[in-house]
Amino acid sequence: MRRRAGSLVLGLGGIAGATVALRMATTTNATTIALSYLLVVLFVASAGDVVAAVVTSIVATLSFNYFFLPPVGRLSIADAHNWVALAAFLIVSIVASRLSTAARAKAQEALDRRNELTRLFDLTRDILLTTQRDGAIAAIARHVSRRFELDAVAICVPAAAGGWRIEQGGPVAPALRADDLDRGFAAATGAVEFDARTRSYGGQREVASPSGPIALAPVRIGARAIGLLATGGRPLEPGTRDAVAGIVAIALERLEFLEERREAELARQRAELSSALLASLSHDLRTPLTAIRTAVTNLDSDLLPEDQRRDQARVASGQLDRLTRLFDEILDMARIDAGSVQPQRAWTTPAEVVEAAVSHAASALAGRDVRVEARDDVAVEIDPRLSASALAHFLENAAQYAPEGSIEVRGWTDAEGLRLDVRDAGPGLQPHELERLFEPFYRGELLRQRVPGTGMGLAITRGLVAADGGRVWAENVAPQGACFSIAVPARSRPTPAE
Repeated sequence: MRRRAGSLVLGLGGIAGATVALRMATTTNATTIALSYLLVVLFVASAGDVVAAVVTSIVATLSFNYFFLPPVGRLSIADAHNWVALAAFLIVSIVASRLSTAARAKAQEALDRRNELTRLFDLTRDILLTTQRDGAIAAIARHVSRRFELDAVAICVPAAAGGWRIEQGGPVAPALRADDLDRGFAAATGAVEFDARTRSYGGQREVASPSGPIALAPVRIGARAIGLLATGGRPLEPGTRDAVAGIVAIALERLEFLEERREAELARQRAELSSALLASLSHDLRTPLTAIRTAVTNLDSDLLPEDQRRDQARVASGQLDRLTRLFDEILDMARIDAGSVQPQRAWTTPAEVVEAAVSHAASALAGRDVRVEARDDVAVEIDPRLSASALAHFLENAAQYAPEGSIEVRGWTDAEGLRLDVRDAGPGLQPHELERLFEPFYRGELLRQRVPGTGMGLAITRGLVAADGGRVWAENVAPQGACFSIAVPARSRPTPAE
């Protein structure tokens, strides 16, 4: 209505202006006057609607008659030929205004179709970028609301336990009743028929709500309805609403496929881990068991000298320690995978954590030059058992893979909390392996054939530190060697003076 009023004001003002200009020009050529009025009518028709154009045409006809056709100043015509000219002018004005209005309406319709396709394309792109499972349906509803400028949008899916699962995405939450959704879903489960006039399939309906009418469109995968799309606010054409519901259906189906693929990937990874664990355990168990069997057989011989008996006993004891560590790693990995590692925080100093770790890895560090630098003037609130066990794995890893040079152990605190690191003078790490070092059963390419191991130590370290809310990482250091670091967020305080 506001646009029509503006067009009428524009038309009447244009007729008045043209009349004044033609009167001042003192022209008596009827053709010139008619064409001048016709230009105003066409301009109004191109800018407004057909009602404004018709009213402007009638006013132009009356002005033409009153001001320019004899007798001037009266709404009458003396010459019969002027009646024909006046009627022709009125007909031409109305037809031209109708044609101009129709052409503008067609152009606007084409523009609306283009905008509709653009919105659908943008919505499709938004959905393709949605990969998370949690909150995905609500995110899709928000995309629909944003792209189509809708006040109320909701995706309604039947719940497995009965009732409806409603995910809202617009600024206004639509008030939807369960019985309306039940009736709408029941209507959507019938035969699917296409309406060529509205460019939509059957099953759409409109329900009343306190916030205004809400349109329900079936969300179908093929011919099977899986839910309803509720929209409110700006009206949508049935064909557009049906297209949006189709995109929502594709999005829901895609989420199911992504979840199935994720589960298949997890199953594949579990199978690979199980295979790697079996191969690693079979190798690492066979070696110490063979050594123990050989040592026990030699000890059973009466001909073996006493010093060799002691050597064989030490071999058997060392291999039993190796088996014990292997089973401890298996148990730690099982606890981490099961999520049963619960931190028990207590106040301790970095020096105490480092001391416990060095003591735990004493057998692996025998004969090595270990340099310790740890603070004891600041205490942190962590689980000392988890941090010490994780640091011990780093120490054993350094002793195993960096057989030469000293091993440096540092412990301190910073704004983040506890910081620990272990530096060695070994061959360092391959750059492309830094991302995979802490994966279960992964071992470096250069030393996996020369150094025995299961590849569980660093994965256990990451799991223990993660249970306490921390993180681990590794990097190469100059001029040679690698540094393995631990950071555990924690509160800190100065230790009381003795």
